Amino acid sequence: MSHHVHAGDLNVAYLESGDTSGPPVVLLHGFPYDVQAYAEVAPRLAAAGARVIVPWLRGFGPTSFLDAATPRSGQQAALAHDLLALLDALHIERAVVAGYDWGGRAACIVAALWPQRVAGLVSVNGYNLQDIARAAEPLSAETEQRLWYQYYFHGERGRAGLSQNRRSFGRLLWRLWSPSWAIDEATYERSADAFDNPDFVDVVIHSYRHRFGLVPGDPRLEPTERLLAAQPRIAVPSITLDGADDGVMSIGGTSHHAAHFSARHEHRVVAGAGHNLPQEAPQAFAQAVQDLLA
Repeated sequence: MSHHVHAGDLNVAYLESGDTSGPPVVLLHGFPYDVQAYAEVAPRLAAAGARVIVPWLRGFGPTSFLDAATPRSGQQAALAHDLLALLDALHIERAVVAGYDWGGRAACIVAALWPQRVAGLVSVNGYNLQDIARAAEPLSAETEQRLWYQYYFHGERGRAGLSQNRRSFGRLLWRLWSPSWAIDEATYERSADAFDNPDFVDVVIHSYRHRFGLVPGDPRLEPTERLLAAQPRIAVPSITLDGADDGVMSIGGTSHHAAHFSARHEHRVVAGAGHNLPQEAPQAFAQAVQDLLA
């Protein structure tokens, strides 16, 4: 059963489990996924005594905007401020924050800019801050091929395609990004319901255009974006993870990320897992969080 709380620009829908007096843990999903990514992680952490919060991100599931005039921004600073606002709304001073893809980006940014709010960080694919100033620099041909969907979203054909085919599009990305995961249709459909959010397309398209400098962001977030342009280091205790079979972010693409972390950083590669690592390898993800809690 989901809960709701007004937090910043949003009415955030979230799942909560565990001991309300236990150490807080916030688990953040990515695109195109939802809270079901943590269906097996959250119970493990709750059983270990943690207070576990799993929100739907802006544009996903039952989470909604409080004001119709608020920009439907998907930029990285918006995701970070959503996380900060959620911590404030739930009266959580410090938490272990953990995530992948969009959720990992929010967690990394809060850890980098507001370390006093973060007891520990688990991030899939390492240092997940976007370097927008360098976004136009070509990558390897193999990496560019993996990012085809981002370039597709840069045009109006891509917006229309996502709007008309959001479920089949998400299913395709799941298959490409997690090639060794035997995905059954029922598992996919439980998450695909989250894509019916009326703001889903606008938030997604803005995210993939803003990160390439193609559209402006929310003016209120420009001070944060300027801080992120400096690519700040992360000094909180951190464990980063890579799925060995990740079909969109290869292990080689994160091999240089250690320089962005302090000495309190450990990197782990999870065999047999792809991009949706907490759902594919819940024990490994939960263990990383538990190691930080310990």
